[in-house]
Amino acid sequence: MIKVAIVGGTGYTGVELLRLLAPHPDVKIEIITSRSEAGMPVADMFPNLRGHLDLTFTEPDEDALAACDVVFFATPHTVAMSSVPSLLKRGVRVIDLSADFRLKDTDLWAQWYNTPHTCPEYAEQAVYGLPELNREAIQSAQLIAVPGCYPTAIQLGFYPLLKAGLIDPQQLIADAKSGVSGAGRKAAIGTLLTETSESFKAYGANGHRHLPEIRQTLTEMANQAVGLTFIPHLTPMIRGIHATLYGQLQGATDLQALFEEHYANEPFVDVMPAGAHPETRSVRGANTCRLAVHQPQGGNTVVVLSVIDNLVKGASGQAIQCMNIMFGFDETQGLQTIATLP
Repeated sequence: MIKVAIVGGTGYTGVELLRLLAPHPDVKIEIITSRSEAGMPVADMFPNLRGHLDLTFTEPDEDALAACDVVFFATPHTVAMSSVPSLLKRGVRVIDLSADFRLKDTDLWAQWYNTPHTCPEYAEQAVYGLPELNREAIQSAQLIAVPGCYPTAIQLGFYPLLKAGLIDPQQLIADAKSGVSGAGRKAAIGTLLTETSESFKAYGANGHRHLPEIRQTLTEMANQAVGLTFIPHLTPMIRGIHATLYGQLQGATDLQALFEEHYANEPFVDVMPAGAHPETRSVRGANTCRLAVHQPQGGNTVVVLSVIDNLVKGASGQAIQCMNIMFGFDETQGLQTIATLP
């Protein structure tokens, strides 16, 4: 049994950590912090946890956090980098769901997040928490940088093709759509029901913060620099990422067999039958990425369809998957949730 703390428990990724960790047989949640809601019972804010979690939000306290085996940061960007170094020095393992440690190039990070990175040495040592790519490194890591939601769906879709050298790495296109929860729990006009319902729009066409993260990992997969066009879209749904990925083939193979063999031993990647079209509702609430690969009209373009729940495989579920690997638990422990339908 390990002792767990969550810093920043009032956002969507924080409550997803609570929902998934509460029944985990190898975990005891000791601390859940919130500066704004300190003293409030967690179940008063999140009634779905009533009867499952008897904790109260508290102010962050470094000594209390340092007494835990692992600390999750479900906080806005720049919060983790101010607290993580001291926890690491005290031997605590940290899993950060923000973008603070995802990019190795902290000058590039500063350009995209409009603020200096205050601990570049820790960004360098952080392990990128995509288990399908970095499982061995995750086992011994002290600091995990959990991938973003768009990057997870896109990277898993392109991975088999880039590893096999079957597509031109300079001509990658990712057309991706996200539910509104991807914008977080903060109040903003652009994410009000009346603003998003019955509407659909692209955003960040000239550059999105996830772009350098995606490029970094695809470059590692391809063993060379990649050219990527990434256009995100906002859809009128609460949860889900749907990424339609395009590549130009530079070799011939059985694409269906390639994907099935590549992910044959991955518990949370489901390669669907030939001709399938995965739906976001089929992964709602589950730590699953569903993929389908197509070669329209037998031409030179390969199309991969990738769906995840942005709050689970795209955030909190993937964080717990990394925790299971770090502590030697069954990788699927606490994550066997079946998606909710309808």
